[in-house]
Order: sequence, then structure tokens, then C-alpha cells
Amino acid sequence: MRTPLGRIRGLGAAHGGSEHFWWQRLTALANIPLTLALVIIAVDLVGADYETARALVARPLVAIILMLLVLSVTFHMRIGMQVIIEDYFHAPLFRIVKLMGNTCFSIAVAVGCLYAILKISLGG
Repeated sequence: MRTPLGRIRGLGAAHGGSEHFWWQRLTALANIPLTLALVIIAVDLVGADYETARALVARPLVAIILMLLVLSVTFHMRIGMQVIIEDYFHAPLFRIVKLMGNTCFSIAVAVGCLYAILKISLGG
């Protein structure tokens, strides 16, 4: 049973409403042009040597596109896995551990990728 206020706000039992739903759709939409840009970058690098690839990634626009892609994909990944964990793991302690692991893994992937892009783009 829902209260009238809950119906107006659209909040479910978890009191989160559709926030995850919209973030998932927003990141999916952002991933489309960013992934297309990655494909274009990868095609441009076919047959290129290491220095050419490094010079391309060092360009500010390319580095920014790659960093935005990393942030969008890892956030999208975290939200998707969070929904799966919340839906299929019912033991509270196990669920909390899985959610913390999911967040830590997503942050580690994002930080590692961003570090690599920054190191290449800043000439380190």
C-alpha cells in the first residue's frame, strides 16, 4: 500500500524512485557517441606504431573523449551491477559486501584508466 505522497513522488519501497533507471538510461545514451568516437580512434590507429598511437592519445580532444568514456562506462557498469545485486542477493550482509565490492571495483577501474590516459596525454 502506498501513501498519496508516495504516489505523487513516485517512490517505491526502497524510496529511491526511478533515479537508477534514469541514470542508467542517461549513461547508456552518453555511451553511444563516446563509443563511436572510440571506434573512430581505434580505426585511425590501425597499422600505426606506438609513437603514433601515443601522439594521438596525447591530443587534448582525444584524451577528453577517452576520459568521458571511462567515467560514463564505469558509472553505467556500477549502476547495472548494483541493480542485479539488489535484485538477486537477499541476505543483507552479503548484499552490503557485494555492493561495497561493486563500488570499489568500479572506482578502481575508473582510476586506473584515467591514470593511464592522463599519463599518456601529459607525456609522463
